[in-house]
Amino acid sequence: MNDKQHTIKAPVTVSGIGLHTGVQATMTFCPAPINHGYKFQRVDLPGQPIVDADVDNVVDLSRGTTIEQNGARVNTVEHTLAALVGLQLDNILIQLDGPEPPIMDGSSYEFIKPLMEAGLQEQNALRNYFEIPDEIRYVDNARAVEIAGLPLNSYRLTVMVDYNSPVLGSQHASLTHIDQFTTEIASSRTFCFLHELEALYKSNLIKGGDLSNAIVVVDRVVSDEELDELATMLGKPKVAVKKEGILNNVDLRYKNEPARHKLLDLVGDLALVGRPLKGQILAARPGHAANVAFAKRIKKKMMEAHTSPVPAYDPAREPVMDINKIAATLPHRYPFLLIDKIIHLDATTVTGVKNVTFNEQFFTGHFPGNPVMPGVLQIEAMAQTGGILVLSTVPDPENYWTYFLGIENCRFRRMVKPGDTILFKCELTAPIKRGIAKMSGKAYVNGKVVMEAEMSASIVKKN
Repeated sequence: MNDKQHTIKAPVTVSGIGLHTGVQATMTFCPAPINHGYKFQRVDLPGQPIVDADVDNVVDLSRGTTIEQNGARVNTVEHTLAALVGLQLDNILIQLDGPEPPIMDGSSYEFIKPLMEAGLQEQNALRNYFEIPDEIRYVDNARAVEIAGLPLNSYRLTVMVDYNSPVLGSQHASLTHIDQFTTEIASSRTFCFLHELEALYKSNLIKGGDLSNAIVVVDRVVSDEELDELATMLGKPKVAVKKEGILNNVDLRYKNEPARHKLLDLVGDLALVGRPLKGQILAARPGHAANVAFAKRIKKKMMEAHTSPVPAYDPAREPVMDINKIAATLPHRYPFLLIDKIIHLDATTVTGVKNVTFNEQFFTGHFPGNPVMPGVLQIEAMAQTGGILVLSTVPDPENYWTYFLGIENCRFRRMVKPGDTILFKCELTAPIKRGIAKMSGKAYVNGKVVMEAEMSASIVKKN
Protein backbone atom coordinates (compact mmCIF):
# COMPACT_ATOMS: atom_id res chain seq x y z
CA MET A 1 0.00 0.00 0.00
CA ASN A 2 1.18 3.53 -0.76
CA ASP A 3 2.48 5.51 2.21
CA LYS A 4 2.50 8.90 0.48
CA GLN A 5 -0.62 10.82 -0.49
CA HIS A 6 -1.38 11.02 -4.21
CA THR A 7 -3.41 13.12 -6.62
CA ILE A 8 -3.39 13.19 -10.43
CA LYS A 9 -0.98 15.14 -12.63
CA ALA A 10 -3.64 16.81 -14.79
CA PRO A 11 -7.43 17.13 -15.06
CA VAL A 12 -9.26 14.40 -16.98
CA THR A 13 -12.86 14.38 -18.21
CA VAL A 14 -15.51 11.73 -18.91
CA SER A 15 -19.06 12.20 -20.20
CA GLY A 16 -22.18 10.07 -20.29
CA ILE A 17 -25.68 9.52 -19.01
CA GLY A 18 -26.63 9.04 -15.35
CA LEU A 19 -28.04 5.62 -14.47
CA HIS A 20 -31.07 6.75 -12.45
CA THR A 21 -31.60 10.38 -13.50
CA GLY A 22 -31.03 9.75 -17.20
CA VAL A 23 -29.34 13.16 -17.41
CA GLN A 24 -26.29 13.63 -19.63
CA ALA A 25 -23.34 14.89 -17.57
CA THR A 26 -19.67 15.72 -17.92
CA MET A 27 -17.42 14.87 -14.98
CA THR A 28 -13.88 16.23 -14.58
CA PHE A 29 -11.39 14.78 -12.09
CA CYS A 30 -9.08 17.61 -10.96
CA PRO A 31 -5.81 17.50 -8.98
CA ALA A 32 -6.24 18.63 -5.36
CA PRO A 33 -3.84 19.61 -2.55
CA ILE A 34 -2.66 17.55 0.41
CA ASN A 35 -5.42 16.50 2.85
CA HIS A 36 -8.16 17.68 0.47
CA GLY A 37 -9.81 14.27 0.25
CA TYR A 38 -12.64 13.53 -2.18
CA LYS A 39 -15.06 16.35 -2.97
CA PHE A 40 -17.72 16.77 -5.65
CA GLN A 41 -18.51 20.20 -7.10
CA ARG A 42 -21.80 20.88 -8.88
CA VAL A 43 -20.52 23.40 -11.44
CA ASP A 44 -24.00 23.64 -13.01
CA LEU A 45 -25.55 25.19 -9.88
CA PRO A 46 -25.34 28.81 -8.64
CA GLY A 47 -22.19 29.32 -6.57
CA GLN A 48 -20.84 25.93 -7.74
CA PRO A 49 -21.37 24.30 -4.29
CA ILE A 50 -19.03 21.63 -2.89
CA VAL A 51 -20.28 18.29 -1.59
CA ASP A 52 -17.84 16.39 0.63
CA ALA A 53 -17.71 12.64 0.04
CA ASP A 54 -18.67 12.00 3.65
CA VAL A 55 -20.91 9.34 5.13
CA ASP A 56 -22.66 12.03 7.17
CA ASN A 57 -23.85 13.60 3.90
CA VAL A 58 -25.69 10.48 2.68
CA VAL A 59 -29.37 11.33 2.09
CA ASP A 60 -30.70 8.50 -0.12
CA LEU A 61 -29.88 4.81 -0.63
CA SER A 62 -32.50 3.70 -3.16
CA ARG A 63 -30.38 1.59 -5.55
CA GLY A 64 -27.31 3.78 -5.10
CA THR A 65 -25.58 6.09 -2.66
CA THR A 66 -26.61 9.75 -2.86
CA ILE A 67 -24.93 12.56 -0.93
CA GLU A 68 -26.05 16.15 -0.36
CA GLN A 69 -24.46 19.29 1.15
CA ASN A 70 -24.71 23.05 0.68
CA GLY A 71 -27.97 22.63 -1.21
CA ALA A 72 -26.36 20.37 -3.82
CA ARG A 73 -27.02 16.68 -4.39
CA VAL A 74 -24.93 14.05 -6.17
CA ASN A 75 -26.50 10.68 -7.01
CA THR A 76 -24.83 7.27 -7.36
CA VAL A 77 -21.31 8.19 -6.18
CA GLU A 78 -20.08 4.69 -5.34
CA HIS A 79 -18.55 3.65 -8.68
CA THR A 80 -16.63 6.94 -8.95
CA LEU A 81 -15.30 6.70 -5.40
CA ALA A 82 -14.35 3.04 -5.83
CA ALA A 83 -12.12 3.99 -8.77
CA LEU A 84 -10.29 6.57 -6.64
CA VAL A 85 -9.78 4.14 -3.74
CA GLY A 86 -8.67 1.41 -6.13
CA LEU A 87 -5.95 3.67 -7.55
CA GLN A 88 -5.00 4.76 -4.00
CA LEU A 89 -5.67 8.39 -4.84
CA ASP A 90 -6.23 10.64 -1.84
CA ASN A 91 -6.98 14.15 -3.06
CA ILE A 92 -9.36 14.75 -5.97
CA LEU A 93 -11.92 17.44 -6.79
CA ILE A 94 -14.69 15.96 -8.96
CA GLN A 95 -16.44 18.66 -10.97
CA LEU A 96 -19.85 17.61 -12.27
CA ASP A 97 -22.28 19.57 -14.48
CA GLY A 98 -25.29 17.41 -13.64
CA PRO A 99 -26.94 15.56 -10.76
CA GLU A 100 -25.25 12.19 -11.29
CA PRO A 101 -21.89 10.83 -12.50
CA PRO A 102 -22.05 9.07 -15.86
CA ILE A 103 -22.80 5.37 -15.48
CA MET A 104 -20.41 4.55 -18.39
CA ASP A 105 -20.41 0.74 -18.72
CA GLY A 106 -21.76 0.17 -15.20
CA SER A 107 -18.34 -0.49 -13.65
CA SER A 108 -15.45 1.65 -12.39
CA TYR A 109 -13.04 0.81 -15.18
CA GLU A 110 -14.13 3.63 -17.49
CA PHE A 111 -13.04 6.04 -14.74
CA ILE A 112 -9.83 4.22 -13.89
CA LYS A 113 -8.59 4.18 -17.49
CA PRO A 114 -8.47 8.00 -17.99
CA LEU A 115 -7.18 8.56 -14.44
CA MET A 116 -4.24 6.27 -15.15
CA GLU A 117 -3.64 8.06 -18.44
CA ALA A 118 -3.54 11.39 -16.59
CA GLY A 119 -0.87 9.93 -14.29
CA LEU A 120 -0.59 9.76 -10.51
CA GLN A 121 1.30 12.50 -8.65
CA GLU A 122 2.99 11.72 -5.32
CA GLN A 123 2.48 14.41 -2.67
CA ASN A 124 4.69 15.49 0.19
CA ALA A 125 2.59 14.04 3.02
CA LEU A 126 1.91 10.60 4.48
CA ARG A 127 -1.46 8.93 3.99
CA ASN A 128 -3.66 9.27 7.06
CA TYR A 129 -4.71 5.63 7.39
CA PHE A 130 -7.35 4.57 9.85
CA GLU A 131 -6.39 1.16 11.15
CA ILE A 132 -9.39 -0.75 12.49
CA PRO A 133 -8.36 -1.23 16.14
CA ASP A 134 -10.76 -4.03 17.07
CA GLU A 135 -13.79 -5.80 15.69
CA ILE A 136 -16.50 -3.56 14.22
CA ARG A 137 -19.71 -5.37 13.31
CA TYR A 138 -23.02 -4.52 11.64
CA VAL A 139 -25.93 -6.98 11.49
CA ASP A 140 -29.36 -6.68 9.87
CA ASN A 141 -31.18 -9.87 10.77
CA ALA A 142 -34.25 -9.00 8.70
CA ARG A 143 -32.17 -8.97 5.52
CA ALA A 144 -29.63 -11.60 6.65
CA VAL A 145 -26.87 -9.01 6.20
CA GLU A 146 -23.67 -9.06 8.23
CA ILE A 147 -20.52 -6.98 7.82
CA ALA A 148 -17.46 -7.23 10.06
CA GLY A 149 -14.23 -5.25 10.16
CA LEU A 150 -11.14 -6.79 11.78
CA PRO A 151 -7.62 -5.46 12.44
CA LEU A 152 -5.12 -6.05 9.62
CA ASN A 153 -2.05 -4.16 8.39
CA SER A 154 -3.46 -4.05 4.85
CA TYR A 155 -6.85 -3.60 3.15
CA ARG A 156 -8.56 -6.89 2.38
CA LEU A 157 -12.22 -7.44 1.47
CA THR A 158 -14.35 -10.55 1.01
CA VAL A 159 -17.99 -10.48 -0.12
CA MET A 160 -20.50 -13.32 -0.19
CA VAL A 161 -23.87 -13.02 -1.94
CA ASP A 162 -26.76 -15.45 -2.15
CA TYR A 163 -29.96 -14.45 -3.96
CA ASN A 164 -31.67 -17.85 -3.88
CA SER A 165 -31.56 -17.64 -7.64
CA PRO A 166 -30.91 -20.61 -9.93
CA VAL A 167 -29.15 -18.23 -12.29
CA LEU A 168 -26.62 -16.74 -9.86
CA GLY A 169 -26.59 -19.12 -6.91
CA SER A 170 -24.17 -18.37 -4.08
CA GLN A 171 -21.10 -16.36 -5.04
CA HIS A 172 -18.15 -14.83 -3.30
CA ALA A 173 -15.40 -12.43 -4.32
CA SER A 174 -12.19 -11.39 -2.57
CA LEU A 175 -9.65 -8.64 -2.80
CA THR A 176 -6.51 -9.64 -0.92
CA HIS A 177 -4.70 -6.37 -1.65
CA ILE A 178 -6.02 -3.02 -2.88
CA ASP A 179 -3.44 -3.10 -5.70
CA GLN A 180 -5.56 -5.84 -7.31
CA PHE A 181 -8.66 -3.65 -7.63
CA THR A 182 -7.83 -2.34 -11.10
CA THR A 183 -7.33 -5.77 -12.67
CA GLU A 184 -9.69 -7.95 -10.63
CA ILE A 185 -12.68 -5.81 -9.60
CA ALA A 186 -12.89 -2.51 -11.48
CA SER A 187 -14.50 -3.87 -14.67
CA SER A 188 -17.35 -5.67 -12.88
CA ARG A 189 -20.67 -4.15 -13.94
CA THR A 190 -23.75 -3.27 -11.97
CA PHE A 191 -26.66 -5.69 -12.16
CA CYS A 192 -30.26 -6.17 -11.16
CA PHE A 193 -32.96 -8.80 -11.46
CA LEU A 194 -35.77 -8.53 -13.96
CA HIS A 195 -38.41 -8.03 -11.26
CA GLU A 196 -36.29 -5.20 -9.80
CA LEU A 197 -35.92 -3.63 -13.25
CA GLU A 198 -39.68 -3.41 -13.65
CA ALA A 199 -40.12 -1.94 -10.16
CA LEU A 200 -37.31 0.58 -10.66
CA TYR A 201 -38.78 1.71 -13.97
CA LYS A 202 -42.19 2.23 -12.38
CA SER A 203 -40.50 4.18 -9.54
CA ASN A 204 -39.09 6.61 -12.11
CA LEU A 205 -35.55 5.32 -11.59
CA ILE A 206 -32.99 3.83 -14.04
CA LYS A 207 -33.90 6.47 -16.65
CA GLY A 208 -30.38 6.03 -17.98
CA GLY A 209 -30.38 2.26 -17.66
CA ASP A 210 -29.39 0.33 -20.74
CA LEU A 211 -28.25 -3.18 -21.51
CA SER A 212 -24.83 -1.68 -22.32
CA ASN A 213 -24.37 -0.44 -18.75
CA ALA A 214 -26.08 -3.03 -16.59
CA ILE A 215 -26.57 -6.79 -16.42
CA VAL A 216 -30.20 -7.85 -16.12
CA VAL A 217 -30.68 -11.26 -14.52
CA VAL A 218 -33.87 -13.01 -15.65
CA ASP A 219 -34.97 -15.09 -12.66
CA ARG A 220 -38.28 -16.42 -14.00
CA VAL A 221 -39.92 -17.58 -17.21
CA VAL A 222 -40.65 -14.63 -19.50
CA SER A 223 -43.25 -14.67 -22.25
CA ASP A 224 -42.70 -13.20 -25.70
CA GLU A 225 -45.23 -10.46 -24.87
CA GLU A 226 -43.21 -9.47 -21.78
CA LEU A 227 -40.01 -9.40 -23.82
CA ASP A 228 -41.70 -7.02 -26.23
CA GLU A 229 -42.74 -4.80 -23.32
CA LEU A 230 -39.15 -4.85 -22.00
CA ALA A 231 -37.84 -3.89 -25.42
CA THR A 232 -40.18 -0.88 -25.43
CA MET A 233 -39.18 0.05 -21.86
CA LEU A 234 -35.47 -0.12 -22.71
CA GLY A 235 -35.85 1.55 -26.11
CA LYS A 236 -34.65 -1.54 -27.97
CA PRO A 237 -36.14 -3.08 -31.12
CA LYS A 238 -35.89 -6.52 -29.54
CA VAL A 239 -34.56 -8.24 -26.42
CA ALA A 240 -33.88 -11.92 -25.77
CA VAL A 241 -32.99 -14.19 -22.87
CA LYS A 242 -29.91 -16.37 -22.88
CA LYS A 243 -30.08 -19.88 -21.42
CA GLU A 244 -28.16 -18.72 -18.36
CA GLY A 245 -30.85 -16.13 -17.69
CA ILE A 246 -29.03 -12.93 -18.71
CA LEU A 247 -31.16 -10.50 -20.70
CA ASN A 248 -30.17 -9.86 -24.33
CA ASN A 249 -27.42 -12.47 -24.35
CA VAL A 250 -24.91 -10.30 -22.50
CA ASP A 251 -21.79 -12.29 -21.60
CA LEU A 252 -20.52 -12.02 -18.05
CA ARG A 253 -16.93 -10.84 -17.71
CA TYR A 254 -16.48 -13.21 -14.76
CA LYS A 255 -18.58 -16.10 -13.54
CA ASN A 256 -18.90 -14.23 -10.25
CA GLU A 257 -19.22 -10.75 -11.77
CA PRO A 258 -22.23 -9.84 -9.55
CA ALA A 259 -20.26 -10.69 -6.38
CA ARG A 260 -17.27 -8.72 -7.67
CA HIS A 261 -19.52 -5.73 -8.33
CA LYS A 262 -20.92 -5.95 -4.81
CA LEU A 263 -17.31 -5.77 -3.59
CA LEU A 264 -16.77 -2.74 -5.85
CA ASP A 265 -19.82 -1.04 -4.32
CA LEU A 266 -18.51 -1.80 -0.83
CA VAL A 267 -15.13 -0.21 -1.62
CA GLY A 268 -16.87 2.90 -2.96
CA ASP A 269 -19.30 3.24 -0.06
CA LEU A 270 -16.54 2.78 2.55
CA ALA A 271 -14.62 5.64 0.89
CA LEU A 272 -17.18 7.86 2.60
CA VAL A 273 -15.40 7.40 5.96
CA GLY A 274 -12.96 10.02 4.66
CA ARG A 275 -9.67 8.20 5.20
CA PRO A 276 -7.88 5.23 3.62
CA LEU A 277 -8.50 2.08 5.63
CA LYS A 278 -6.40 -0.74 6.95
CA GLY A 279 -8.35 -3.77 8.01
CA GLN A 280 -10.10 -6.92 6.86
CA ILE A 281 -13.72 -6.49 5.79
CA LEU A 282 -16.00 -9.54 5.63
CA ALA A 283 -19.46 -8.92 4.18
CA ALA A 284 -22.39 -11.29 3.73
CA ARG A 285 -25.16 -10.06 1.38
CA PRO A 286 -24.13 -6.38 1.55
CA GLY A 287 -26.05 -3.51 -0.04
CA HIS A 288 -25.76 0.25 0.01
CA ALA A 289 -27.83 0.69 3.18
CA ALA A 290 -25.72 -1.83 5.09
CA ASN A 291 -22.46 -0.48 3.63
CA VAL A 292 -23.30 3.06 4.75
CA ALA A 293 -24.47 1.93 8.20
CA PHE A 294 -21.18 0.05 8.59
CA ALA A 295 -19.21 3.09 7.34
CA LYS A 296 -20.88 5.20 10.02
CA ARG A 297 -19.66 2.76 12.67
CA ILE A 298 -16.11 3.01 11.32
CA LYS A 299 -16.31 6.81 11.34
CA LYS A 300 -17.54 6.77 14.93
CA LYS A 301 -14.44 4.75 15.86
CA MET A 302 -12.31 7.24 13.94
CA MET A 303 -13.80 10.18 15.83
CA GLU A 304 -13.15 8.46 19.16
CA ALA A 305 -9.50 7.95 18.18
CA HIS A 306 -9.23 11.51 16.82
CA THR A 307 -9.84 13.13 20.21
CA SER A 308 -6.10 12.88 20.92
CA PRO A 309 -4.00 15.67 19.33
CA VAL A 310 -0.82 13.59 19.62
CA PRO A 311 0.70 12.97 16.17
CA ALA A 312 0.76 9.33 15.10
CA TYR A 313 4.28 8.00 14.52
CA ASP A 314 5.23 4.70 12.93
CA PRO A 315 9.04 4.41 12.67
CA ALA A 316 8.66 1.78 9.94
CA ARG A 317 6.95 4.18 7.53
CA GLU A 318 8.95 6.18 5.02
CA PRO A 319 9.22 9.82 6.18
CA VAL A 320 8.13 12.82 4.14
CA MET A 321 11.70 14.15 4.49
CA ASP A 322 14.72 12.21 5.68
CA ILE A 323 17.85 13.84 7.12
CA ASN A 324 19.32 14.39 3.65
CA LYS A 325 16.26 16.31 2.46
CA ILE A 326 16.18 18.29 5.70
CA ALA A 327 19.86 19.23 5.29
CA ALA A 328 19.15 20.33 1.72
CA THR A 329 16.42 22.68 3.02
CA LEU A 330 17.81 24.03 6.30
CA PRO A 331 21.23 25.72 6.58
CA HIS A 332 21.99 24.13 9.98
CA ARG A 333 24.76 21.57 10.41
CA TYR A 334 26.28 19.59 13.29
CA PRO A 335 25.94 20.22 16.16
CA PHE A 336 22.93 22.43 15.44
CA LEU A 337 20.85 20.35 13.05
CA LEU A 338 18.46 19.00 15.65
CA ILE A 339 15.69 17.11 13.83
CA ASP A 340 16.06 13.71 12.20
CA LYS A 341 13.02 13.47 9.93
CA ILE A 342 9.73 15.07 8.93
CA ILE A 343 6.75 12.68 9.05
CA HIS A 344 3.97 15.10 8.09
CA LEU A 345 3.88 18.29 6.04
CA ASP A 346 0.89 20.09 4.56
CA ALA A 347 -0.09 23.72 3.92
CA THR A 348 -0.49 24.60 7.61
CA THR A 349 1.02 21.82 9.73
CA VAL A 350 4.33 19.99 10.11
CA THR A 351 5.54 17.20 12.39
CA GLY A 352 9.23 16.53 12.99
CA VAL A 353 11.03 13.78 14.89
CA LYS A 354 14.07 14.08 17.16
CA ASN A 355 15.72 10.96 18.54
CA VAL A 356 17.55 11.92 21.71
CA THR A 357 20.67 9.86 22.44
CA PHE A 358 23.32 10.04 25.13
CA ASN A 359 25.88 10.78 22.40
CA GLU A 360 24.48 14.32 21.90
CA GLN A 361 27.33 16.77 22.39
CA PHE A 362 25.41 18.86 24.93
CA PHE A 363 25.11 16.02 27.46
CA THR A 364 28.85 16.24 28.11
CA GLY A 365 28.45 19.44 30.11
CA HIS A 366 24.75 19.79 30.79
CA PHE A 367 23.94 18.26 34.16
CA PRO A 368 26.66 15.55 34.17
CA GLY A 369 25.32 12.53 35.97
CA ASN A 370 21.75 13.63 35.35
CA PRO A 371 21.42 14.10 31.56
CA VAL A 372 18.50 16.39 30.62
CA MET A 373 18.06 17.95 27.19
CA PRO A 374 18.38 21.76 27.52
CA GLY A 375 15.12 23.60 27.06
CA VAL A 376 16.65 26.13 24.68
CA LEU A 377 17.65 23.29 22.36
CA GLN A 378 14.13 21.89 22.49
CA ILE A 379 12.93 25.30 21.33
CA GLU A 380 15.58 25.34 18.60
CA ALA A 381 14.49 21.88 17.39
CA MET A 382 10.87 23.06 17.35
CA ALA A 383 11.90 26.19 15.44
CA GLN A 384 13.72 24.09 12.84
CA THR A 385 10.59 21.97 12.42
CA GLY A 386 8.57 25.16 11.95
CA GLY A 387 11.24 26.41 9.54
CA ILE A 388 10.55 23.42 7.28
CA LEU A 389 6.85 24.42 7.23
CA VAL A 390 7.61 28.06 6.44
CA LEU A 391 10.14 27.22 3.70
CA SER A 392 7.67 24.82 2.08
CA THR A 393 5.56 27.86 1.15
CA VAL A 394 8.20 29.41 -1.15
CA PRO A 395 9.72 28.19 -4.41
CA ASP A 396 13.39 27.17 -4.19
CA PRO A 397 13.56 27.15 -0.35
CA GLU A 398 17.35 26.78 -0.47
CA ASN A 399 17.44 30.45 -1.56
CA TYR A 400 15.84 31.68 1.68
CA TRP A 401 16.76 32.09 5.35
CA THR A 402 14.30 31.82 8.23
CA TYR A 403 14.96 33.91 11.34
CA PHE A 404 13.32 33.81 14.75
CA LEU A 405 11.41 37.00 15.62
CA GLY A 406 9.83 36.01 18.90
CA ILE A 407 8.81 33.31 21.37
CA GLU A 408 5.78 33.64 23.63
CA ASN A 409 4.00 31.54 26.23
CA CYS A 410 6.80 28.97 26.31
CA ARG A 411 6.33 26.25 28.90
CA PHE A 412 8.42 23.18 29.77
CA ARG A 413 6.16 20.45 31.11
CA ARG A 414 8.46 17.42 31.51
CA MET A 415 12.14 16.57 31.31
CA VAL A 416 13.54 15.10 28.09
CA LYS A 417 16.21 12.45 28.60
CA PRO A 418 18.42 10.18 26.49
CA GLY A 419 16.37 7.48 24.80
CA ASP A 420 13.35 9.73 24.31
CA THR A 421 11.82 10.34 20.89
CA ILE A 422 10.34 13.82 20.61
CA LEU A 423 7.57 14.66 18.14
CA PHE A 424 7.45 18.37 17.32
CA LYS A 425 4.15 19.55 15.86
CA CYS A 426 3.93 23.12 14.53
CA GLU A 427 0.85 24.75 13.03
CA LEU A 428 0.38 28.14 11.41
CA THR A 429 -2.00 30.30 13.44
CA ALA A 430 -2.50 32.81 10.61
CA PRO A 431 -1.66 33.06 6.91
CA ILE A 432 1.92 34.14 6.18
CA LYS A 433 1.93 37.88 5.31
CA ARG A 434 4.88 39.97 4.13
CA GLY A 435 7.19 37.07 4.94
CA ILE A 436 6.09 36.88 8.61
CA ALA A 437 4.90 33.52 9.94
CA LYS A 438 3.16 32.92 13.26
CA MET A 439 2.73 29.39 14.56
CA SER A 440 2.00 27.38 17.66
CA GLY A 441 4.07 24.36 18.58
CA LYS A 442 3.94 21.41 20.94
CA ALA A 443 6.52 18.73 21.68
CA TYR A 444 5.44 15.22 22.71
CA VAL A 445 7.25 12.29 24.30
CA ASN A 446 5.30 9.05 24.77
CA GLY A 447 2.05 10.89 24.04
CA LYS A 448 2.59 13.56 26.69
CA VAL A 449 3.38 17.25 26.13
CA VAL A 450 6.93 18.07 27.23
CA MET A 451 7.11 21.62 25.86
CA GLU A 452 4.94 24.17 24.06
CA ALA A 453 5.40 27.66 22.69
CA GLU A 454 4.09 30.26 20.26
CA MET A 455 6.67 31.43 17.75
CA SER A 456 7.06 33.98 14.99
CA ALA A 457 9.66 33.97 12.23
CA SER A 458 10.53 35.85 9.05
CA ILE A 459 11.46 34.53 5.61
CA VAL A 460 14.35 36.43 4.05
CA LYS A 461 15.72 35.85 0.56
CA LYS A 462 19.46 35.25 0.48
CA ASN A 463 21.66 38.02 -0.99
